[in-house]
Amino acid sequence: MQPPTVYLVGAGPGDPELLTLKAARLLQLADVVVHDRLVSEGVLALVQPRARRIDVGKAPGRHPLAQVEINELLVRLAAPDRVVVRLKGGDPFVFGRGGEEALFLLRRGIRVEVVPGITAASGCAATALIPLTHRGFASGVRFVAGHCREDAPLELDWRGLADPDTTLVVYMGLARIEEIARRLIAHGLPPATPAAAIAEGTTARERVERGTLATIAERVRAARLSSPVLFVIGRVVEVLAPLAEAARAEEKLGRLEVAGHA
Repeated sequence: MQPPTVYLVGAGPGDPELLTLKAARLLQLADVVVHDRLVSEGVLALVQPRARRIDVGKAPGRHPLAQVEINELLVRLAAPDRVVVRLKGGDPFVFGRGGEEALFLLRRGIRVEVVPGITAASGCAATALIPLTHRGFASGVRFVAGHCREDAPLELDWRGLADPDTTLVVYMGLARIEEIARRLIAHGLPPATPAAAIAEGTTARERVERGTLATIAERVRAARLSSPVLFVIGRVVEVLAPLAEAARAEEKLGRLEVAGHA
């Protein structure tokens, strides 16, 4: 008999084909799946039909369960020989609060197994053809969250982040991108630094807006991008930009031609 176990599983950034084999196997074995809002429908479609699905996703103005209630729910669900999957967008340990849930469970004697997923930074940058590091452009990369709990001030290491040799990836920064850009510029990052906003990355609805640190907030407003949006800031944004835009235009034309012959 297997002891009570909760699997913290990364669902990746949206495209179900980016799931790990282990994640896909657990979704087929699961008795219960507790999932977040940003888990795509394509991934949820892989959950076996008999499994119980519990949506605990948070959205602005919508919090069906507080984090402590989610933790307690996982404890109640865990039982011998029951496969409980806690399915989280991206990777459980990258801005996914997976560490908090694991700590809560382990302290109550419940076994935890983490199945990593492709985090949004890697997945979205890849489909937008933006290398996160590139020789001569960026020798490192930093991930930061672009929001704080309860609208607290966004206090980041602005001086450290304003490094032209480092790629900066901002998660959950849509509402505060103007402030983020302004503070990076104030701490020395050139206004002309390339920047990209990637909405619904890796999915068929993906949209990419490119600009500079000085213009990206306006570009996002003009395009009316909605969450989830990931920001990539740094010289790497321009490495493949001309080829990436040409490839996207060709792909779009191909879809239109197929539709025209349908």
